[in-house]
Amino acid sequence: MNPILIVEDEADISRLIEFQFKQAGFPVRAVSDGASALEQVKKLRPKLIILDLMLPDMDGKDICRALKADPQTQKIPILMLTARAEELDRIVGFELGAEDYVTKPFSPRELVLRVKAILKRKEPMNEEEPHIQIGGLLIDFERHQVSVNQTPVSLTHTEFKLLVTLVSKKGRVFTRENLLDKVWGYTYEGYARTVDTHIRRLRDKLGAMGDWIETIRGVGYRFREIEE
Repeated sequence: MNPILIVEDEADISRLIEFQFKQAGFPVRAVSDGASALEQVKKLRPKLIILDLMLPDMDGKDICRALKADPQTQKIPILMLTARAEELDRIVGFELGAEDYVTKPFSPRELVLRVKAILKRKEPMNEEEPHIQIGGLLIDFERHQVSVNQTPVSLTHTEFKLLVTLVSKKGRVFTRENLLDKVWGYTYEGYARTVDTHIRRLRDKLGAMGDWIETIRGVGYRFREIEE
């Protein structure tokens, strides 16, 4: 069973996280620097990475960028862990492809719940149809792939589930809280902007089809029901 890889240079925090995840039944491995992290990712192919952004030898964002640029590691979900709580840092993290972002100090139990929610989003979605086709947009559930006008679009697991959630209920308006609950699996106050960041990134990746994801001012988002 592939482990969860903890990349954290503060020994006390690393041991706390490791203990909490072992208690929850997860195999874990821990490293304390970026070089070791990149080496272990290639060796272990972890099911998820908990990545501290402030490491002694490398910026965690650079590690995330490198992993997401490599086809062999780009699908490994990353949860960023940092003492920096500024909104800009969260936005940059999500734009680099991180699945979630937790700031210190944090609740170890909440961290486990966040990881479980990420891994649940990775599970195959049980859809009655093998694919959805809307205009030039094709969502292939069996292959977990998306294409626009036959051009593949690389989405994270979270972006894929966000798109499917919107598309499966075309015309329905989802509040940010609805989407947090359905896609992320939690509704913590203050995380609504996480949705905005992912919507913006998803629109960019979908190109012209991104215009079909509409903002309903003061409410939330919907996928256009019919082409206007």
